[in-house]
Amino acid sequence: MAFGINRGELDEWKQAVSRGEIAFLTHYWLDPRFPEIRTVTKVGCSDEKRLSTWCRENGLNPRYIHKRASYPHFDLLGQKQLEILRKFGLHDHISRFHLS
Repeated sequence: MAFGINRGELDEWKQAVSRGEIAFLTHYWLDPRFPEIRTVTKVGCSDEKRLSTWCRENGLNPRYIHKRASYPHFDLLGQKQLEILRKFGLHDHISRFHLS
């Protein structure tokens, strides 16, 4: 279950992903499989080769890309999420979702 974002933010992410950009979307998230995790950052790109390369360059296994037809993405959780958000200067995601 995702919450903490609005329709406009989701639409902007989808548009960027569709254009083949590397796009980030952080939101609150609850999943019983990960009871200690409260947020996720979806890193999406419709160009799966580009997304796979991005994953490898950032120490992530592209095997875990969610291969959705229109919006392929990699889910960042926990410490790796925070590390990547910092690396890419996404401090607004960090502060908005109380990640540090």
